[in-house]
Amino acid sequence: MPPIEPPPEWVLTHRRAIGDRIRAERTARRISQERLGELCGADRQTINRIEQGHHAARIDTLIRIADAIGVPLADLVRE
Repeated sequence: MPPIEPPPEWVLTHRRAIGDRIRAERTARRISQERLGELCGADRQTINRIEQGHHAARIDTLIRIADAIGVPLADLVRE
């Protein structure tokens, strides 16, 4: 099995932008990473990695995050 290639830089840029929007919405609502994790079924470390752009979040997780912070998913993933 060939090694998995790292994602291209443009993908990482989009991940970081999504993470920045999640962080901005979360902090505007004064929700901690730990509490957001509880609300969407993830641990604090996963939320942190998503916000940092180090984790490729599944669509299900992004849907839960958007619901937990009360914003449309489209607002988090828009360009």
